[in-house]
Amino acid sequence: MKVSDFNYDLPERLIASEPLRNRTDSRLLVLDPRTGDVTDRQFPAIRDYLRNGDLLVINDTRVLPARLHGHKASGGAVEILLERLTGGPEALAQVRASKTPRPGSEILLEGGISVEVLERAGEFFRLRFPAEPPLPQLLERHGHMPLPPYIKRQDTDEDRERYQTVFADKPGAVAAPTAGLHFDGPLLAALRSDGIETASLTLHVGAGTFQPVRSETIEGHRMHAEWLSVPASLCEAIQRTRARGGRVIAVGTTVVRALEAAAAQGELAPFEGETEIFIYPGFEFRVIDGLITNFHLPGSTLVMLVSALAGREEILGAYRHAVSEEYRFFSYGDAMLILPGEGGEAP
Repeated sequence: MKVSDFNYDLPERLIASEPLRNRTDSRLLVLDPRTGDVTDRQFPAIRDYLRNGDLLVINDTRVLPARLHGHKASGGAVEILLERLTGGPEALAQVRASKTPRPGSEILLEGGISVEVLERAGEFFRLRFPAEPPLPQLLERHGHMPLPPYIKRQDTDEDRERYQTVFADKPGAVAAPTAGLHFDGPLLAALRSDGIETASLTLHVGAGTFQPVRSETIEGHRMHAEWLSVPASLCEAIQRTRARGGRVIAVGTTVVRALEAAAAQGELAPFEGETEIFIYPGFEFRVIDGLITNFHLPGSTLVMLVSALAGREEILGAYRHAVSEEYRFFSYGDAMLILPGEGGEAP
């Protein structure tokens, strides 16, 4: 399959650069992959499509203020985007500068903080920050929220809250699991009152989620690695859901990747570690039945993932409908529900 098979035309004006006033103000496109039919709703109508006994699986990762600004000792401007905290004061990061920094060189950040460049690590750099304050605290004080590259503005104080889910708990991501941005406390409480259970896993989304596919064919692409944790309690919740005839609904593609990576050996089991799982048409889903997701970039691995679940033609048809109806796209945009099959069977 060619990457170009997953492109679609998107007017730039439909890329959402700001969050809506309220999280649940988003629109919801409901796709039935068995028929290709689409329905236009508002996000709170998600309650009409979930039923007593279903399980919503959420990603409780928390986005770090992972973008830092500074300069080299020579005076040249530098931007650092952390990819991953690797323990203690060290981290992997993208470094943007007029000239590639050398191992052993120093970067001076806002606030007078000195960072040492340890080595090149593929497309990233290993950096060492001061031992005090701890790196997460340093980021909270001096970092900026790492808004996606298609949001062409500086981050604001509002982004500190809105580019974060209400259930964000475990710091480590440099991009938000955006399907979760549509939920607020009252909606989650209403779903619980409907008999819909919620359980969580953690996948720390990396900046690589925005990297374009550079090969012409899907098979030539290699995914970036991301750290995840699927706890035993979640595996047990899924077993209970299956036993009662409920359905497993993933909130976001990060949840899909985490669950299917944890079931890669055939059965879902607790898992902690890295995954480079690449889901595209032909993939056999073992865990999820349905998916709540945002609209994704043309030709991206995430369009391929949702096409694997619902069918390429069905997804592209739904995206054409979303464009014609002027839905808002990408991280701060609207949502899509890919309906599950009946009786807990994937579509």
